[in-house]
Amino acid sequence: MNKIKFGIIGCGRIAQRHAEHINKYGKLIAVCDIVKEKATELANKYQAKVYEHVEDLLTNEKEIDVISVCTPNGLHASHSLAALNNNFHVLCEKPMAISVHDCGEMIKTAEKVNKRLFAIKQNRFNPPVTKVKELIDAGKLGKINSVQLSCFWNRNEDYYNNSWKGSKDLDGGTLYTQFSHFIDLLYWIVGDISNAKAYISNYQHKGIIEFEDTGVVIVEFYNGAIGTINYTVNSYQKNMEGSLTIFGEKGTVKIGGQYLNELEYQQIQDYQIEKLPVGNTANNYGNYVGSMSNHDKVYENLIDVLQNNAAINTSAFEGLKTVEIIDRIYREAIFINK
Repeated sequence: MNKIKFGIIGCGRIAQRHAEHINKYGKLIAVCDIVKEKATELANKYQAKVYEHVEDLLTNEKEIDVISVCTPNGLHASHSLAALNNNFHVLCEKPMAISVHDCGEMIKTAEKVNKRLFAIKQNRFNPPVTKVKELIDAGKLGKINSVQLSCFWNRNEDYYNNSWKGSKDLDGGTLYTQFSHFIDLLYWIVGDISNAKAYISNYQHKGIIEFEDTGVVIVEFYNGAIGTINYTVNSYQKNMEGSLTIFGEKGTVKIGGQYLNELEYQQIQDYQIEKLPVGNTANNYGNYVGSMSNHDKVYENLIDVLQNNAAINTSAFEGLKTVEIIDRIYREAIFINK
């Protein structure tokens, strides 16, 4: 069977991870970045063609099957729409967009041109996350009453320096760039959110970022559960924790570690989680560490969908729901200490 051919738009840090897996599962044909040096460096590793302008890549490289969009958050929608309208499948990095409307347009366009739109949700593949989801779906924890999501990371001034990160238009907010995967897991494991109230503030990044660095959120789910989200990028010097604690009528579990990669606590009626497989390591970007690196699972599923008509693991609709929840939180949030 012929290898699926890929193009990458955006050649920053996360594009390196995409290129690595594309090289393993398919073939990288071309890359594009407005900073030609970045594109050239990435292209040279994989004998790919270099473009500085998205339109040129999309017009000239018709043998490509899939465009992987790895540009800043605020450009995900325009680049995905351009690729779809030029008859390519699209794999879009998180968040799918920073506007609910844009997510809707992406989904509508994909359907109109009969192309696949894949969303990145790699934390779903963390072994403890997958197992707890399985248990909840099987009713092992009974009705879920409440949840607590904690996201305590460090992002210092260097992280935002000379970068699109921290800008309202291209980044969107701390929940979009740092913690959208965590919000996705709330939706995936517990359910959709009907109401949210929040206090947010910028304590240690004034003049560095254009939005909050800390937030406290109370949420109500359509299924009657309630929950809290506590998040910050002010954890002193390094990431501290990324955890989700679930209180059900038949059990309590806490998925913790720094990246929701460890089962820290379990007390379940007539059941014990045992022998979880070891997950992948976190994405390491030198001075800071990001979420778990499960992009291999994303690409395995993409190949399976396109070659074998398999079910898609993370649909564009679910990408939309994550953005919708974050949008609801921000619309309801009260910014204090401006």
